[in-house]
Amino acid sequence: MRKALDRVYGAALAGACLAMVTIATLVLIQVAGRVIDQSLEALGMARLNISIPSVAEFGGFLFVAAAFLALPATLRAAGHVRVTLILRAFGPFGNRVLAALVLMLAVGLAGYATWYVILDVIDAYTAGSVSYGQVVVPLWIPKSFMALGLAIFTLALVDELATTLRGDDPAFRTAERARDDQQGQN
Repeated sequence: MRKALDRVYGAALAGACLAMVTIATLVLIQVAGRVIDQSLEALGMARLNISIPSVAEFGGFLFVAAAFLALPATLRAAGHVRVTLILRAFGPFGNRVLAALVLMLAVGLAGYATWYVILDVIDAYTAGSVSYGQVVVPLWIPKSFMALGLAIFTLALVDELATTLRGDDPAFRTAERARDDQQGQN
């Protein structure tokens, strides 16, 4: 089960990375097209009009996908902001209890958000909602990546909560400890 969950989190992170690389590629093509057109115009030649229609809109969709798909891996790598200074004051048992309570709250909030984003995807699909850009995109498609990212994030929170309730250290705690050890060696 652990390997399967880690593969899901890794696949979501790979999707986030792919979205960011795609954004960079689209922007690079757009900028290169402008440079080529300006250079051709400066030489008295005809412009090629290299342009990607709706590039800003695609970039926005891809950025949202990247942000939400990266949530589970960011959680497990202790990349989210946490106030560990307060937690350390409660000792190991109090720290575990507080971590479990916070994770329960986070599971509830993430589950709620996931549910409503899924309803929004269904609503966008049934209503036939589309984007306003030059390239018409059914909005359920980019919204699906947001829902998928939130669903996997909720799964990661449940995973971390189950680990904590079992008495083991959740992945984010292990990552924090490793980072503290590494900083102590520097």
